[in-house]
Amino acid sequence: MIDLYTWTTPNGRKVSIALEEMGLPYCAHAVDIRNGEQFSDAFLSIAPNNRIPAIVDRDTGLHLMESGAILVYLAEKSGRLLSTDPERRFRTLEWLMWQMGGLGPMLGQVHHFNHYNPHASDYARDRYVAEARRLYGVLDRRLAHRPFIADEYSIADVAAWPWISRFEWQGIDLDEFPSVRRWYLEVADRPAVRRGYDVPARVNDIPLP
Repeated sequence: MIDLYTWTTPNGRKVSIALEEMGLPYCAHAVDIRNGEQFSDAFLSIAPNNRIPAIVDRDTGLHLMESGAILVYLAEKSGRLLSTDPERRFRTLEWLMWQMGGLGPMLGQVHHFNHYNPHASDYARDRYVAEARRLYGVLDRRLAHRPFIADEYSIADVAAWPWISRFEWQGIDLDEFPSVRRWYLEVADRPAVRRGYDVPARVNDIPLP
């Protein structure tokens, strides 16, 4: 059994979707970041960086923070969504790192300056929206000639998809990125993705273009 500490954010949804896809039993615990629950002493003992998601594997006692590390751990535990073929494995990890280092942080800034506080800084909003469009272009080119980011469905897709699911917050028209749109809709139609999207609570339907 995996204890998942999470909230309804793209990073949180990565792990709940992965757990659903992998068929691993888990218990979700809501950490309400709006009320500062991520700063509690109890959560700090699991996640030293005070960020969701985090897991505790009851089978081994291991606790782990950082969504990318959690995805790799769960993939290796389940034997799913991360190829054992060296080249395909590292291609998946390459695009997982792209999401962790680029897509997620930059789209997170777009959410702040374009959605939550659009009048704070025109410069910041324009800068991050432009970078979001560049990253969408990178992903669109990657998906132009393959069904999924690393050819077969993997943790790279699980990591990127929840961030793309907030395309409306980012001011992105998916019709401008047809390969991303095709991929996004295909992943959104997976039953495990639909279940994982509503963890730890249902907030809204999956946004559709």
